[in-house]
Amino acid sequence: MDYVSALLPPVVMAVFFIGVIRVIVKTQGGANKAKEDAAVDAALARMEDSHQPSVRSDS
Repeated sequence: MDYVSALLPPVVMAVFFIGVIRVIVKTQGGANKAKEDAAVDAALARMEDSHQPSVRSDS
């Protein structure tokens, strides 16, 4: 029975890992891709705008 207790944790981890990979692969692309891309583009634009130094003209 020691072999069962030795093999159980790696088998459980492998099953969960395969499940996570399958979810990641299934959620790539498809109908949500455009919406996700737009959300990322908007977040990047907000970050770029906040990092832009304000331009001051001393006249």
